[in-house]
Amino acid sequence: MSINNTFILPHPPIIVPEVGRGEEEKARKTIEGYEKVAKLIGEIKPDRIIISSPHAPIYADYINISSGVGSSGSFSNFSAPEVDMDVEYDERLVKLISDMAREKGISAGTLGRQGDELDHGVLIPLYYINKYHRDYKIVRTGVSGLPLIDHYEFGKVIQRACEEVEEKVVFIASGDLSHKLLPEGPYGYVEEGPIFDKKIGEIIESRDFSQFFKFDSKFLEAAAECGLRSFVIMAGVLDKKSVESELFSLEGPYGVGYATACFKVTGEDSRRCFGESYLKEEREKIKNTREKADAWTELARKSLETYIKKGSVLSLPEELPEELTSTRAGAFVTLYKRGELRGCIGTIEPTVPTLGEEIIQNAISAGVKDPRFPPVSESELEDLVYSVDVLSPSEPISSLEELDISRYGVIVTGEGKRGLLLPNIEGIDSVEQQVEIAKKKAGIRGKNYRLERFEVVRHK
Repeated sequence: MSINNTFILPHPPIIVPEVGRGEEEKARKTIEGYEKVAKLIGEIKPDRIIISSPHAPIYADYINISSGVGSSGSFSNFSAPEVDMDVEYDERLVKLISDMAREKGISAGTLGRQGDELDHGVLIPLYYINKYHRDYKIVRTGVSGLPLIDHYEFGKVIQRACEEVEEKVVFIASGDLSHKLLPEGPYGYVEEGPIFDKKIGEIIESRDFSQFFKFDSKFLEAAAECGLRSFVIMAGVLDKKSVESELFSLEGPYGVGYATACFKVTGEDSRRCFGESYLKEEREKIKNTREKADAWTELARKSLETYIKKGSVLSLPEELPEELTSTRAGAFVTLYKRGELRGCIGTIEPTVPTLGEEIIQNAISAGVKDPRFPPVSESELEDLVYSVDVLSPSEPISSLEELDISRYGVIVTGEGKRGLLLPNIEGIDSVEQQVEIAKKKAGIRGKNYRLERFEVVRHK
């Protein structure tokens, strides 16, 4: 049975009267929106409720689905321990979603019983729903640090899994909006906050889920949003469905944004494949980028693709620039997937006869040996963007004043360890930060260390 109804709901504990103790009245519009949603769900009488919550167990590279027979929770963290509830998980649907995700190569599923207690992103929606309907089991899923498109694809898996069960299912995307709407609010104010909330309201009303993918990452970080990944999972659940939407409320009385909304499926619409369209656009950009690639990045790409597709190491091609065939240098190869780091491995000093061979071995290592990431799969290759940094010989320095984060990389040596950080890295704003990160990478804890600097030629 398909999911025909999805909802966006916030999760401020203060709207629970036992927690708010009168203060909840400042969020009257949100409460009224919640009541409308809860009554609708009471009329639908779903057998199953799937809730995505940004406060469920969260991982950088994995969307976790809570496992086991059930769980419980209360508002004890919000001075109302008397408000509690127990839920039963639908183990069959959990397994079905997990298995389907694995078959599709999506990093999602069950990871044991971590974070067993229900979080408030789940408790608050159920608190209101339970006024009108209690006969249900739930599936509780978190979000992750993966790109938005992975969450959309996960939503598509949920849609397909629900089509294979007989139970009536609704989906709830639990999530607040910006946390920075008011100077007197708990997190302060930034101009991006109200802009983000307004945009989410427009997306709800227009049902144009393609706009979810158009937010700039720096903008999202500044706005301090909470629920976007939940909303994108919901968009995936509604992939290729025609929908009607209603925005019940949009407000931020405490300095944090709240939206309540519903989406009702009215039929099929093959044009509403927002994830597919996004991937097509991104791959077209990558294709255009590769047409302009130089020999350095093209060599890195061919090296990794040859290794993954054929299991062999690329031989040094003919007609390469002389620098790649007759010089030696350390080099780093960095992989990006949809704007996110996907792997980075390099050598500070040359280890093989030519720079070209250095790039070949480091491209392979970046793809399959970076311990921070699983090995790159063949299906990912068309989504990868490559960067190659060729290092100049390093030189010792005696103080931080001799560093410049935009020009020099840094090598920190001490305690028998050595750490390196490349120059001109987004998010590194000072030489002090640059050195501390290099120390941390090496595992150097003390103050007795030596510094070297180097320059790079970056090929992107």
